[in-house]
Amino acid sequence: MSEGAFTARVAHGVGELPAQQWDALTDGGNPFVSHAFLTALEQSGSVGGDSGWQPLPIAIDGPDGRLAAALPAYLKEHSQGEYVFDHGWADAWHRAGGAYYPKLQIAVPFTPATGPRLLTPHPELRLPLLRAAEALCRDNGFSGAHATFIAPEQVADFEAAGWLLRDDIQFHWTNRGFARFDDFLATLSSRKRKDLRKERAKAQEGVTIRALRGDAIRPEHWDAFWGFYQDTGARKWGSPYLTRSAFDMLGDAMGEHILLVLAFIDGVAVAGALNFIGADALYGRYWGALIDKPFLHFELCYYQAIDAAIALGLSRVEAGAQGGHKLARGYEPVRTVSAHYIVHPGFRRAVADFLEQERAGVALDQLRLGERTPFRKD
Repeated sequence: MSEGAFTARVAHGVGELPAQQWDALTDGGNPFVSHAFLTALEQSGSVGGDSGWQPLPIAIDGPDGRLAAALPAYLKEHSQGEYVFDHGWADAWHRAGGAYYPKLQIAVPFTPATGPRLLTPHPELRLPLLRAAEALCRDNGFSGAHATFIAPEQVADFEAAGWLLRDDIQFHWTNRGFARFDDFLATLSSRKRKDLRKERAKAQEGVTIRALRGDAIRPEHWDAFWGFYQDTGARKWGSPYLTRSAFDMLGDAMGEHILLVLAFIDGVAVAGALNFIGADALYGRYWGALIDKPFLHFELCYYQAIDAAIALGLSRVEAGAQGGHKLARGYEPVRTVSAHYIVHPGFRRAVADFLEQERAGVALDQLRLGERTPFRKD
């Protein structure tokens, strides 16, 4: 497809595209859309093969032949690893005699973190990117395209293109200029403040906690975390999404953007939480433990993340999908948005009707959750 001197094409992986040109399409603030992160998933076998995530990034080349815009996109044969659940849509379409899969997923695999999906410094190329995705679906018999966890500033682009919007809720912690953890505690009600202090003390009792970054993360640390990750993955998803080599590749390629928090007992790692560092946010991703210790999960995943965000001067912590228990720990309900292009007109109308009803319920849930935050009411 050509638009003047610009040409849209589909690659068979982000690794096929020049790293420097890809990264120049973003402001570098979100680690998950970086060339290093996405190619680590490809090269480690975490996507591709029989994973059900086939890389199909869409690129627009400028008059000089260099990348001018791109979409991180994947051909999907299932709905696993997305965290925006459309299984009901798939079932309904199959019962009606249609084929929901394959579909096009515009996302970062296995990563429920908000971020840019239209990668370009040229606003005028955002709509052509979406039109290219639509054409790819129509020309190849895909049921549609789905962009998940869209950065708030890009939601209007999808809406202007006529894509259907879907709301959901995550829990994020906001840094209101805190200099230390106690400053955050001071914003909580007296009872909640005491509860959090007790939880931290109980979690830290008998363990040594270390926050590791960059070269301080050694292969033995990844070995330990792999064990935690496998245990959690087996219980939650049936099998882990990332391969063991993915952690080594991510550590080598972007170690300064990784914060690995480990808990040790007698020098042996027993639990850990993996975070990624962006320009303005800390993103909590994976956690696991070999022991059952009260409040250790909250300490490693939430309180240590708050400590790190304050120390690094970051404005927020995104703690991943779901988890109403985050609310009592100072993480507030935040709207997240996905956008959906449905090829079949009748199916599109049915999805639109569903989303209109669902949106009202999500808004009410967010309002009610907001009333239950642990902050002082004054």
